Amino acid sequence: MIGKMSTGKSFRGCLNYLHEGRLQQSKALQEIEQEKKQAQVICFNQCFGNKKELIQQFNEVRHLNPKLSKPVLHASLSFAHSDQLSNQDKIDIGKQMAKDFGFENNQYVVIEHSDRQHQHLHIVANRVGYDAKTVSDSNNYKRMANFCRSMERKHQLEQVLSPRRFLSKEERMLPRQDIRKEALKEAITKFLKQSTTMKEFQNKITAKGYEMELGRGIAFTDAQAVRFKGSQVGYPLLKIEKQLAQNRQMQQVEQQKPSLAQQLRETILRSQKEEQLKKQQEDKQEIKQSGGFRL
Repeated sequence: MIGKMSTGKSFRGCLNYLHEGRLQQSKALQEIEQEKKQAQVICFNQCFGNKKELIQQFNEVRHLNPKLSKPVLHASLSFAHSDQLSNQDKIDIGKQMAKDFGFENNQYVVIEHSDRQHQHLHIVANRVGYDAKTVSDSNNYKRMANFCRSMERKHQLEQVLSPRRFLSKEERMLPRQDIRKEALKEAITKFLKQSTTMKEFQNKITAKGYEMELGRGIAFTDAQAVRFKGSQVGYPLLKIEKQLAQNRQMQQVEQQKPSLAQQLRETILRSQKEEQLKKQQEDKQEIKQSGGFRL
């Protein structure tokens, strides 16, 4: 189980993203992205309604502490492929997080997405309570690691190592191979060999379950919502573009080369023409030797 937590300024932005996905260039693409997310609110606390109503309710309470610039608490929980939790298990985990992090009496929702092969949840909470007090966000990184380990034990989930900075001295000495990085690197290597354009490469890597971001650089997010820059796995954007350009050049060269079958046909035709020319020359010679008559 992998958990992440962050704070933000906008409930509208956070809930829009969780319900509709990343902002697309057209309405049609946005509808496809929204359908892919398959967002479902499975638990409401101190609030209720559709996305628009939730945003309004969260914002009304945040104004009880207008000085707080980041009232949004957003947590994501990703479970291993082997973990199969019931709907009640997911709700219980969301409620336990609210209790452990001190926002059980505040507004929060638990949202489930079904766009990946593994189960994963999002919890959006208002750091401002009805008493105008603010939930602390200090030391959330370590608290999240401890919470994940606790839930793994309680619900008999597949266990993962705690973040390295919180391991014991002995555990830190153990060699660790980042399986996620290796898997991503292997996928990039494979699909680069099969692609000649960035769009073709993106379609292949997306079909494998990765999200790809293009900008000044390139980044990939795997099925567990772990994000890597291309440079972290040995494939910065410049290297990928260079490889795709080389692939295009090789394809053009191959297209210009005649196929083996074509070469064989040309050889046969050339041989037939030579035989025909030889026969014509022999006929002429025979006619000449017979005084213009063929026997």
